[in-house]
Amino acid sequence: MDVMLLVWACVAAARAVAGFGMDPNLQIDIIAELDLVNTTIGVTQVSGIHASKAFLFQDAEREIHAAPHVSEKLIQLFRNKSEFTFLATLQQRMSTSGVILSIRELEHSYFELESSGLRDEIRYHYRFNGKARTEVFPYRMADGQWHKIALSLSASHLLLHVDCNRIYERVIDPPETNLMPGSSLWLGQRNRKHGIFKGIIQDMKVIFMPNGYITQCPNLNRTCPTCSDFLSLVQGIMDLQELLAKMTAKLNYAETRLSQLENCHCEKTCQVNGVIYRDKDSWVEDDHCRNCTCKSGVVECRRMSCPPLNCSPDTLPVHIGGQCCKICRSKCIYGGRVLAEGQRILTKSCRECRNGVLVKLTETCPPLNCSEKDHILPENQCCNVCRGHNFCAEGHRCGENSECKNWNTKATCECKTGYISIQGDSAYCEDIDECAAKMHYCHANTVCVNLPGSYRCDCVPGYIRVDDFSCTAFCEEGCRYGGTCVAPNKCACPSGFTGSHCERDIDECALRTHTCWNDSACVNLAGGFDCLCPSGPSCTGDCPHEGGLKRNGQVWTLKEDRCSVCSCKNGKIFCRRTACDCQNPSVDLFCCPECDTRVTSQCLDQNGHKLYRSGDNWTYSCQQCRCLEGEVDCWPLLCPDPNCEYTAISEGECCPHCVSDPCLADQITYDIRKTCLDGYGITRLSGSVWTMVGSPCTTCKCKNGNVCCSVDLDCLHNN
Repeated sequence: MDVMLLVWACVAAARAVAGFGMDPNLQIDIIAELDLVNTTIGVTQVSGIHASKAFLFQDAEREIHAAPHVSEKLIQLFRNKSEFTFLATLQQRMSTSGVILSIRELEHSYFELESSGLRDEIRYHYRFNGKARTEVFPYRMADGQWHKIALSLSASHLLLHVDCNRIYERVIDPPETNLMPGSSLWLGQRNRKHGIFKGIIQDMKVIFMPNGYITQCPNLNRTCPTCSDFLSLVQGIMDLQELLAKMTAKLNYAETRLSQLENCHCEKTCQVNGVIYRDKDSWVEDDHCRNCTCKSGVVECRRMSCPPLNCSPDTLPVHIGGQCCKICRSKCIYGGRVLAEGQRILTKSCRECRNGVLVKLTETCPPLNCSEKDHILPENQCCNVCRGHNFCAEGHRCGENSECKNWNTKATCECKTGYISIQGDSAYCEDIDECAAKMHYCHANTVCVNLPGSYRCDCVPGYIRVDDFSCTAFCEEGCRYGGTCVAPNKCACPSGFTGSHCERDIDECALRTHTCWNDSACVNLAGGFDCLCPSGPSCTGDCPHEGGLKRNGQVWTLKEDRCSVCSCKNGKIFCRRTACDCQNPSVDLFCCPECDTRVTSQCLDQNGHKLYRSGDNWTYSCQQCRCLEGEVDCWPLLCPDPNCEYTAISEGECCPHCVSDPCLADQITYDIRKTCLDGYGITRLSGSVWTMVGSPCTTCKCKNGNVCCSVDLDCLHNN
């Protein structure tokens, strides 16, 4: 079968089964782990957007970082993980910049999320092949409003959601997730001096699972496998091809051997404890509690069902050696105490209840290997045992759905979780039907399915799993233009769109639902409309703006940007930055930092050696940095497009350059149609990695049809 057909078949299968419950061990609650409730310097607990704990990060010196054991927990969670999602809900002070979360080792950022209100950007800093990488997303987060943010990584596939809207999707170099020992986690800052976040943060988590953003926005659909899912499917196909080749050879050999036995009559037998049983033979197991049968070489056993006992008042149900079910035997009474068959009581001598009569015993007690203060007398026995004695090891009989539990002076049977005792006897337990008893936690859009000792919540048709107990609606073709799947194959469309998948431009002009006035003409646009005024006595040149009207020639400042100057001219709006006059004593220092000469507005560079004035710019670690009112903001240097297929970044350089050899490239877009043959003759897709045949220290990789191999020197030295 063609490899590509296999790949897409597996992708389709992955879509069909998308969604499983989340393991609580694969997530970390940053705010809970850092115990911010007991932190006082620079952080105050406040009311958030909902009930969970929220904290105000103030403009003050602070050191909010994780204890070593929390950092170590995070290091272990990140290890060898190709998929994770960072989630947070926050309100950032308007026009400020700061780091939301930073996981770093010295000056190396393995994961850092930064929001710049000075450049209206969200920045994701990470490392790839030992080198720093930064992804920049133009977006205004520092607007004083509440926002939900989710950054999801799946191998080299990045998704950024803000307020449950997918605003960016990119393919990047796969980030390093094997963090160095000693790496630290900082919350609301990059380190002690830099990246100080100002605002409120709550609900901050890192989740190590595919599509983790679903936990923040459960109404978002998961219709496609993640990049990591796809790569795993590809690698799985490669492994299956290798296994198929080996199994084919073994099968051919087996067929040759079997062809010699075609004329023989074979009977499959069963061997149990050294005894051979023929097909369809039946027997009772040694404990006399299960009937077993040999069926085509397989042993099938079923536990005997015990009938209910209605013992007379002078008898009690007891276990008798060699029998599975309890039987009624006469009881004994001594001094108001009731004893069952086989139970003992210590008076002046040891007596045992036998057939309703207390019989005197003359046997001696064995010596004990413990001090006298640790001697205890078990219930219904005559001889002491040492404290901590294992009564269950003495053959205390419990059924397959119950467990033996030791107590101080006896052993008892207890039903396993999900089971209940039969007729009050915990030695025999039966399954609890949580579904029928309504003892389950299945939410809407699910069906409860009873299982032995447990239950399962299955999604009803048209829904996919969110977690173990809930499902969300599934739209096969998705919802376009920001629509939301609200029922199976039914989308709630945003304003301006309609259709089952929000796929059609409502034509407000044709429907006459527009708001164009005077002599202006309606022009239909994707998701909206525009009004043009070509001519006429009512074409005033005024400009519609934020639901209002600006007069022709009017000048104003944008609400969200106090450093702007906008004007209306002949129906069009023009905006520019405010001109700076440092001689003016009332100049706005926020908009004109070069006029700020205050000592408190100076910035210390990343190495802690040099001071910069407000408004100064400098370059550090392939980033352009700027000082503004005592705050450092850095963004990646802009590199020219090399315009070639393969690129690499040399040591000490910031921008990539072209290389002709794909094996030297550290930045490459893989084309899975360009395959390679490994040493076994197996076809490998571009991006696949394997170990060279006969050389365990040599790793090879397929790069667009080219086999690139490298030797691990440490491996050679150790072997």
